[in-house]
Amino acid sequence: MPVLRSDKDPENLTLTFVAEFEAPQERVWQIWEDPRQLERWWGPPTWPATFEQHDLRPGGSSKYYMTGPAGEKAGGWWRIVSVDKPNSLEFEDGFSDERGEPAEGMPTTRGTVTFEEVDGRTRMTTISRFASLEQLEQLSQMGMEEGMREAMGQIDALLAESRV
Repeated sequence: MPVLRSDKDPENLTLTFVAEFEAPQERVWQIWEDPRQLERWWGPPTWPATFEQHDLRPGGSSKYYMTGPAGEKAGGWWRIVSVDKPNSLEFEDGFSDERGEPAEGMPTTRGTVTFEEVDGRTRMTTISRFASLEQLEQLSQMGMEEGMREAMGQIDALLAESRV
């Protein structure tokens, strides 16, 4: 399992994941940059993602949906805030309605992902920031921590494929 640790910090309104992979930093970056690779791990195994739009540049956006075991769909969107290839990216992340627009009344988080070489491996640190303790608890109860851990657990197999 690539996730070394996760930390839910109610005081700082963050949920942090630290994972390490047996791959160069540029290769780990590609799993975020390429929507076909991203959909192979974004979302837990029972809720695979389909990215309909993915523009990984400042001001860009992504639209996707995850399909559940019974065929139900849960939509999501990103607004890309900053990109420093292959070192970091920052984005707003939220739920979308059936039209792909931000869903009213659902929380929005701000995600920061950093990549760094550590002893020949790549460490990926993902921090989700919440606007309130209520939002942190709401998304925790919806299974965000377990879902992210399962999603990141799919990355090793993807990285093992010969794509560089």
